[in-house]
Amino acid sequence: MAPKSLAFSGIAPSNFAVFLVAMLLCSRPIRAGHDYHDALRKGILFFEGQRSGKLPPDQRIRWRRDSALRDGSSAGVDLTGGYYDAGDNVKFGFPMAFTTTMLSWSIIDFGKTMGPELKNAVKAVRWGTDYLLKATAIPGVVFVQVGDAYSDHNCWERPEDMDTLRTVYKIDKAHPGSDVAGETAAALAAASIVFRKRDPSYSRRLLDRAVRVFAFANKYRGAYSSSLYHAVCPFYCDFNGYQDELLWGAAWLHKASRRRAYREYIVKNEVVLRAGDTINEFGWDNKHAGINVLISKEVLMGKAEYFESFKQNADGFICSILPGISHPQVQYSPGGLMFKTGGSNMQHVTSLSFLMVAYANYLSHSRKVVPCGELTASPSLLRQVAKRQVDYILGDNPLRLSYMVGYGPRFPHRIHHRGSSLPSVAAHPSPFRCKDGTSYFLSPGPNPNLLVGAVVGGPNITDAFPDSRPFFQQSEPTTYINAPLLGLLSFFSSHPS
Repeated sequence: MAPKSLAFSGIAPSNFAVFLVAMLLCSRPIRAGHDYHDALRKGILFFEGQRSGKLPPDQRIRWRRDSALRDGSSAGVDLTGGYYDAGDNVKFGFPMAFTTTMLSWSIIDFGKTMGPELKNAVKAVRWGTDYLLKATAIPGVVFVQVGDAYSDHNCWERPEDMDTLRTVYKIDKAHPGSDVAGETAAALAAASIVFRKRDPSYSRRLLDRAVRVFAFANKYRGAYSSSLYHAVCPFYCDFNGYQDELLWGAAWLHKASRRRAYREYIVKNEVVLRAGDTINEFGWDNKHAGINVLISKEVLMGKAEYFESFKQNADGFICSILPGISHPQVQYSPGGLMFKTGGSNMQHVTSLSFLMVAYANYLSHSRKVVPCGELTASPSLLRQVAKRQVDYILGDNPLRLSYMVGYGPRFPHRIHHRGSSLPSVAAHPSPFRCKDGTSYFLSPGPNPNLLVGAVVGGPNITDAFPDSRPFFQQSEPTTYINAPLLGLLSFFSSHPS
């Protein structure tokens, strides 16, 4: 639906943006509506399927078993636990920390509408923070990865059977990683807010650790992909630089501690650390849009005029992603899905939509709107655009396919995920070695185990989806797709219309 083709319909250019927004919001199939709370329950359940380490008695995804129980032993430390980030068996600290931050933000902003699922969401945060506390236990060191990615990606085996290298990678004073350390500090600080009333002593421990890790990240500056290039690239290489993670970490520490030092740090370093760069990006590698939205809340509440430039950036972010007036880096498919180039598009859909709803709520409380040229972006409009994205994920799309496993009558059955695609330990007690799972990987048959709640990378720009394991960019689920989606599902479960 290109602007040129619509010009022939007689629509004035000044009204085009409004027209296209309306068209995209109305381009979904007619249906009765979605059970957002059911999707929320399943979206949280997914994290139990991604657990590493010794599983607890209340584990609900029963086809999973204990795994990687010796992680860290080669370095003389305990690094068991945490999450496998996607369909492989490596524990990457950078996306795991971002996942934990976003799980926490989902609870902070939307936990009141999670109902009985709130306790499970909190458990998901703690599974992440317990690991991050282990990874940061030694002052001046952050363990950022367990497992050799090349060795792991050469095999197709269950996490319970792993016989690949479980190499431990760390950053320290001589080998800095301000990006992953800054994100880890953000995760610990955000989680400290989640546990402030639920477990005060644990909350204080998280905040104290966040302070220490941030100080390390700030003092010894550098990108971890420079220090650990051959281990982390091209998998979770830092393409965007470490500066945004320093601002992001400081922003969460300011929110969690209310210490003046972090406010002054943010104001002093806003230009140096490029707060206004790439304002329509937000994900595990680029925090700019998230920084601006998070900090803008204080401006909109009338408490922090010194952060006004962050609000201007946040307004610019909103205008840059709306359909019809989008930046060239943000497109919409014919079926209405937000699309950005690169793999695993759903990570952009859920993260950017989360920011739209969070910002809409901040605007509502201050009775503000965002002027975007001919279009006024009201809180209601932002929520409608975000809801359209969520509904697309849940099945309102040209293929009538839910991209969340286990939700709705039709969903992906051949996801790129080792544990899901191989028979469980209960069904196949003998272990799978490195290449033993190849026939399952190449099989056209459905996965034997449902990874309930997993949201895959999603369709391409033409709304096409192969549902095939080898197409990993489209068929692989990740924790950082689901984490911001939980906040969205929580909000729409109590605001369905």
